[in-house]
Amino acid sequence: AIEAVSAAGATAGSAGSTGSTGSSGATVATPGAPQLRRAIIVNVQRQPGANIIEVTDQIKQLLPQLRASMPQAIDVDVLADRTETVRASVHDVQFTLLLTIGLVVGVIYLFLGSVRATIIPGVAVPLSLIGTFGVMKLWGFSLDNLSLMALTISTGFVVDDAIVMVENVARFIERGEKPFQAAIHGAKQIGFTIVSLTVSLVAVLIPLLFMGGLVGRLFNEFAVTLAIAIVISAILSLTLTAMMCAWILKPHSEQKPGFLARGFERGFAAIGRFYDRTLKVVLRHQRTTLLVTLATVAATGLLAVHVPKGFFPVEDTGMIVGVTEAAPDVSFTKMMELQQRAAEAVLGDPDVATVSSFIGADGTNPTQNSGRLSIALVARDDRDADVTEIIARLRDKLDHVQGITVYLQPVQDLTVDARIARTQYQYTIEDPDPDELAAWAPRIVEELRRLPELRDVASDQQTAGLELHVAVDRDSAARLGITAQALDDTLYDAFGQRIVSTTFTQLNQYRIILELRPEDRENVDSLDRIYVRSTSGGAIPLSAFARLETRSVALAIAHQSQFPSVTLSFNTAPGVSLGEATEAIDGVVARLDPPPAMRAEFQGAAAVFRESLASQPFLILAALLTVYIVLGVLYESYIHPITILSTLPSAGVGAILALELTGKPFDVISLIGIVLLIGIVKKNAIMMIDFALEAEREQQMSPEESIYQACLLRFRPIMMTTMAALLGAIPLALGSGTGAELRRPL
Repeated sequence: AIEAVSAAGATAGSAGSTGSTGSSGATVATPGAPQLRRAIIVNVQRQPGANIIEVTDQIKQLLPQLRASMPQAIDVDVLADRTETVRASVHDVQFTLLLTIGLVVGVIYLFLGSVRATIIPGVAVPLSLIGTFGVMKLWGFSLDNLSLMALTISTGFVVDDAIVMVENVARFIERGEKPFQAAIHGAKQIGFTIVSLTVSLVAVLIPLLFMGGLVGRLFNEFAVTLAIAIVISAILSLTLTAMMCAWILKPHSEQKPGFLARGFERGFAAIGRFYDRTLKVVLRHQRTTLLVTLATVAATGLLAVHVPKGFFPVEDTGMIVGVTEAAPDVSFTKMMELQQRAAEAVLGDPDVATVSSFIGADGTNPTQNSGRLSIALVARDDRDADVTEIIARLRDKLDHVQGITVYLQPVQDLTVDARIARTQYQYTIEDPDPDELAAWAPRIVEELRRLPELRDVASDQQTAGLELHVAVDRDSAARLGITAQALDDTLYDAFGQRIVSTTFTQLNQYRIILELRPEDRENVDSLDRIYVRSTSGGAIPLSAFARLETRSVALAIAHQSQFPSVTLSFNTAPGVSLGEATEAIDGVVARLDPPPAMRAEFQGAAAVFRESLASQPFLILAALLTVYIVLGVLYESYIHPITILSTLPSAGVGAILALELTGKPFDVISLIGIVLLIGIVKKNAIMMIDFALEAEREQQMSPEESIYQACLLRFRPIMMTTMAALLGAIPLALGSGTGAELRRPL
């Protein structure tokens, strides 16, 4: 959640949210002190179930007390605060929500041409949202990006029931009935339709509640929030909206639409006449229309296969994490120098606010030749470039820093990775035979680096480390009176940082560490000047009874499922989706034909992506099947649900083409949008089918005549609800604020 920094000019520091082993060092640079300083970094993370905003606010309240209790030479600053982007994102969604409500109310006014009629659904929207907040509070939900996104998209849904009710009552008023009587007749006629709309729309969301894995847990609250808003909207429409129609609407003779409403009505009437003519053509050529529908189904399937597949959109959270890597045989001092040069190169970018730099082996840095950079960017509103552009710019600068490689990736709010990696995605190779694994891993890495779909391909296999062995001639050592314990004590005193004493003062305690001077610890030749105390009391040089051997060793050996493993990390190239990248990797590995005992699989986000990709068709099929069953029960028919669902292919083509034209991959957020689309487009068919069935029963019309009249009669409410849903989504699609990357595909 927050990183607090304590720094002093000459104070040595160690860092890490977990305990560090071996030598370690951290430096920071903040706006108040742009030069890198030694520091102790305290990473604070909230407990499960705690609110991130409340935790951060409480920490900030404690900082003045911490500063007052520390020496003046020590500065305590906030290095990175992740809640700043959370607050900004929530603020942007709140603005989007208000804008959406305004657009929806404006559409209603244009279609109804009356301020009084506009007030009724205009009241239903905030009341539905307020009721949703109440239920969310009872269920322990919080306002976050996902729940606010659900509320924003629900604006186009919750107003539909009120629109249908108001439009139907207004139609009876136009026939000459008084508002009260029209409200009774209109509510009675449209009540079943509203129930059908609500139940079927909630049914669409049911499969989202049963999505497995982490993705399912993420969107459970989204689906529940949306379902709550829809149910509350239906209840309000059947009660409050009908009552307001009876008391607020005027008789038709007293209505005086304004200039704007009259102009819109003339234009809409022309559209209605055009629709009438084209509808007759379609009804006369039913076989051709059916063939077009089947072709649309085929086109939907082809587009669904062709569209690039992704996982989650890359968010601009204002944070970048960098993993640094030097040569396997690099010394700690040299690594500090290289790390500092990399951090200074990053600091030179105008969009970088703070940098923290850390080296030394610990829980996240597995080897001594690796380090981390935590980069906080300036606020999103204060910079023109997004995080991907900044990373590309930083890569160009860091390529000129010789001796160290820096892998950069943006920090994401929605992440499924449980490991620290150089890049966003991982691919692990396992083999019971370590030698076979060591031979094959470099070949696979080399082939992957040639793929144009990948960037920053790296391996955690590091076998070129250097290890110095002291080979003791036991006969010579015994003759000189050198014991193994004496040799071990001497080497530990020189290189092991032995604590030999502790000095106490009134305010603190200081450990006295025995070791060689830094310049003597950095050179192998210093071992020639090491003397070991013999049993006779003499000082014997190490070279008299031992020789030094330098060997190549692996810095670390990773295991996966109890087998030796090598993890390959990669990013996708600009404009390449994760689905295209994983397919390219599968093709390379299949072409290389590795040994049968070798097993390779994706890890982290790439693995979860593969799982979600495999379950996507089943999720969409489950949504369709659920809606079919619910509609079949409501209409007591096997045929009518098929008629209602027949509008989906054309909507699917439009959705996938929208992704293709905007260059967006079909990701998890897009999948949620497709599921919601099923609910949107079937509402139009339900309104037509209900009135057609009523005309068949009560007026003895033929099926063709009844659906023709139903289409013309429901053309206005269908256009109203469609425009409301469209304008409810436009602010999300065009949004550019913090967190907009996550909301835009929906």
